[in-house]
Amino acid sequence: MIFINPKIDFAFKKIFGSEDSKDILISFLNALIYEAQPVIYDLEILNPYLAPKIRGVKDTYFDIKAKITDSETGEQRTVIIEMQVLNIEGFEKRILYNAAKSYSVQLPTGQGYNLLNPVIALTITDFVMFADLPNVTSRFVLKEKDFLIDYPIYDIELIFVELPKFKKNLPELKTIIDKWLFFLNNARKLQNIPATMDTIPEIKKAFYIANQANLTLDELEDQEKSEIFIQDQRGAITKATKESLEQGRQEGQRQKAYEIAKKMLGNFDEQAIAVMTGLTLEDLRSLQD
Repeated sequence: MIFINPKIDFAFKKIFGSEDSKDILISFLNALIYEAQPVIYDLEILNPYLAPKIRGVKDTYFDIKAKITDSETGEQRTVIIEMQVLNIEGFEKRILYNAAKSYSVQLPTGQGYNLLNPVIALTITDFVMFADLPNVTSRFVLKEKDFLIDYPIYDIELIFVELPKFKKNLPELKTIIDKWLFFLNNARKLQNIPATMDTIPEIKKAFYIANQANLTLDELEDQEKSEIFIQDQRGAITKATKESLEQGRQEGQRQKAYEIAKKMLGNFDEQAIAVMTGLTLEDLRSLQD
């Protein structure tokens, strides 16, 4: 079997956001948001998967939006879920904007604020966002700045799952959280469903949806173009990073040359200093102005 890459936006939404993926999404969210506790007993996918009209183009700022129902309290929450492969500029602000917008648009004109339901923004990244934090999962809520006391209303929560921090191999998978993270990280590399994951119906079903043999020709084209786009963008980011580092190195060398030249002025003639530092005579004269 060949499995599509669940990290690609098209594949992620097809696996977790299809009309028949409700049970998969409940299992996935209970694992990643509620640490494998059966908090969610029902949900409604508000933007179910549809093949993009423009092939290979991501059509939303988030991949999946769902309304979940708490099994104990009956409270409803909105969850916006995004799988992000590229660390693009403004990404952190976009996450906050989407969460705040999803919270505010719930309230029709003239309705009371007590009708607002909590919003959870679950973001899975294929890059490290918080290098100083060792955990795979990080949770952010509003707190008092000095005493770190929670704001009275616990209505907006940002949850980040950083996939590069998850290092476990198959023999080390113990919890359903481990298995879902392993699925995201490794499904594309597998040829069969691992025995330890085949026993979980929702994960087994996710593998079935991810099986390339079950995709239409249009869906295969979407997947291929999405992967090509990601590779192109990664190449562009790598090139820009290298160019930035090289520019920084050159600027550092030039600054060092200026510092050396300043110390030599008055003790050596300008031509000799220019030869030794690589600076021009015009550069040296500017130091004396």
